Amino acid sequence: MAKASGLGQSVLSVDDASGTVKDIKNDITNWQLSTPRGVQEITGVDKSAIERLLLLADVSVTYNGVFNAATGLSHDVFKTVPSTSVNRTCTNTVNGVTLAFECLFSDYQLTRANSGELTWSAPGSLADGTVPTWA
Repeated sequence: MAKASGLGQSVLSVDDASGTVKDIKNDITNWQLSTPRGVQEITGVDKSAIERLLLLADVSVTYNGVFNAATGLSHDVFKTVPSTSVNRTCTNTVNGVTLAFECLFSDYQLTRANSGELTWSAPGSLADGTVPTWA
């Protein structure tokens, strides 16, 4: 597939605390995914430019959405973040390419804006040491 927008053709699913996959893409309004690598500077005094080695791989995600308390949707998935310590599989598929990884969510933030909107944000980080790989 050639260049594409982020419109349509998306799969955004997250396991609930019991490990059941939940498709919550209808509740998500925007998301951010990062796959950074650690870097170690190894420059010797004989160099005129910096040398580096790549270290451990990581992945983090933040999903943002509209509050939805219906069974099996976003609030049902994230309401247990403060009370459970379980890995959750996150699957992001955009335009036919998928990144799936085990994630620990560290927060489930609700925001009620002065205009009346009720939204949420859920940041997560790699949990199991498996290198994130796009398929």
